[in-house]
Amino acid sequence: MSDQAISVTSDIPGIKGAIVRHSRTVERLIKGVAATDGDGVKLTRVLTQPLQRRLDPFLMLDAFGTDDPQDYIGGFPDHPHRGFETVTYMIAGRLRHRDSAGNEGLLENGGVQWMTAGRGVIHSELPEQQDGRMEGFQLWLNLPARDKMSAPWYRDIASGSIPEFRTEEGVTARVIAGQSHGVAGAVQREATQPLYLDLHFDAAGSFAQPLPAGHNAFVYVCRGEADIGGSTVPAQSMAILKNEAGADGVTIKTGGAARVLLIAGQPLNEPIAQYGPFVMNTNQEIFQAVADFQAGRFAPGQ
Repeated sequence: MSDQAISVTSDIPGIKGAIVRHSRTVERLIKGVAATDGDGVKLTRVLTQPLQRRLDPFLMLDAFGTDDPQDYIGGFPDHPHRGFETVTYMIAGRLRHRDSAGNEGLLENGGVQWMTAGRGVIHSELPEQQDGRMEGFQLWLNLPARDKMSAPWYRDIASGSIPEFRTEEGVTARVIAGQSHGVAGAVQREATQPLYLDLHFDAAGSFAQPLPAGHNAFVYVCRGEADIGGSTVPAQSMAILKNEAGADGVTIKTGGAARVLLIAGQPLNEPIAQYGPFVMNTNQEIFQAVADFQAGRFAPGQ
């Protein structure tokens, strides 16, 4: 698995918008469910387990955002993962990462932490603040069967290292993964080809993004509201985009200021077996993951 980063300054005159002749439309809206994780951290689980097949290769999306330290101060103490990747995008706040592979990093405003659990890793994500706002997202991205037992991998991507550009229509796009308008994102993945865009609309505007016909895609509106194919997507809502014959991408319009995540990827079309923080292809592999974790094999030299 390769990664790639380029620097693109956001003060370059607007990049000409991409052409989408037939935009995807909204299949359904998802509000997400209130949940707690880690040591009592309050969050909203937007992409839940019943949606995993529909949004393959994505397994989960959690949104968190609060000004109350009691909602996040416990953080996420040591816990294991196997078989997939976690992508944590911090909008506000500071989280310290440590893991059993010896990696450590500080995730700050606008930064991304990309971790490949592979054959197994134990990590913690703990706040380095006692007050103030904590806001962000964690996305789980599946690994193909051939890579599920690969070596763990980790990268901190500072905010300034995330390529971004501004369109002629006045939309600023941060390209966390994939490619948009000729700009390559901070991370590339061959098997799942994830696209992860953070779109900032300062005012009413439009953003067009080509998408391969076979890729699953969804939009999450963080602030404001968006219009996709005549359907209004309100704040804190996810819109699953239809896989429509003839659609060559998606056009997102806003009537005012808004912030929108656009996420898409190539489905793996493989069996999904999940038990908590382990995601494999068969139940037998899940049993083995539990046994390996209990035997202390999620560490260097495992």
